[in-house]
Amino acid sequence: MKLVDAHCHFDFPGFEGRRVSELEAASQAGVVGLVIPGVRRPDWERVSNTALAHPGLFYCLGIHPWFVAEHSTEDLDVLEQLLGKQPARCIAIGECGLDRLHGELDSQRPWFDAQIELASKLDYPLVIHSVGTHDEVHATLRRRNWNGKALLHGFSGSYEQATKLIGQGCSIGVGGVITHPRARKTRETVARLPLESLVLETDAPDMAPEGVAAGDNSPVYLRQILDCLAEIRGEHPEYLASALFSNTIALYGRALWH
Repeated sequence: MKLVDAHCHFDFPGFEGRRVSELEAASQAGVVGLVIPGVRRPDWERVSNTALAHPGLFYCLGIHPWFVAEHSTEDLDVLEQLLGKQPARCIAIGECGLDRLHGELDSQRPWFDAQIELASKLDYPLVIHSVGTHDEVHATLRRRNWNGKALLHGFSGSYEQATKLIGQGCSIGVGGVITHPRARKTRETVARLPLESLVLETDAPDMAPEGVAAGDNSPVYLRQILDCLAEIRGEHPEYLASALFSNTIALYGRALWH
């Protein structure tokens, strides 16, 4: 069984000093790699260094909606310069997007637009953060004539929203939220969506699955999410794992996990 954690903040300081042991434990559960999103310019070097220090790790660079106020247009120029060099193991732009619960959407929109444009120009997939904004994200991608691939990470919307986003080139990130019985809408949605639209993620250290303390999430728990998804969908875990692995390769394109 091969599993890839499509969205994991493995660079965060909480993993310092235990990354090797975490990766070894995750490997025992079938995890062969993970993707680290960048969220702000001061962290980009740490993100890339973390990925390059371990086999099977890839990364993204982007400006998260929570941190747009920290940045200037110069940072977008730097991002374009960095990505234009096609750095080793950098496979997407993000984490970018919109968040209705954190900051002002009017401040976030220009940054999301700019990163969509950059991804189109340089032919990179997008990694999208969307909280309470699935309809706005869909409308923005459509308005920007997005025809690439994207990960709508940590999805917790409706079936109708997911279907629209899939139609706009998005894969749906399935994470620890589905392990919580109270997340009925999300569980029902991922049960109905086409398998080829789904990828697994932890969003570690956040988005902890059932039974794991908030902030203690880890790639180790990716198998728990897989098993829950298999139960929800009524599909065999090995069959599901194979399909999800292929989906992740198709999403990120440049990545190659063995």
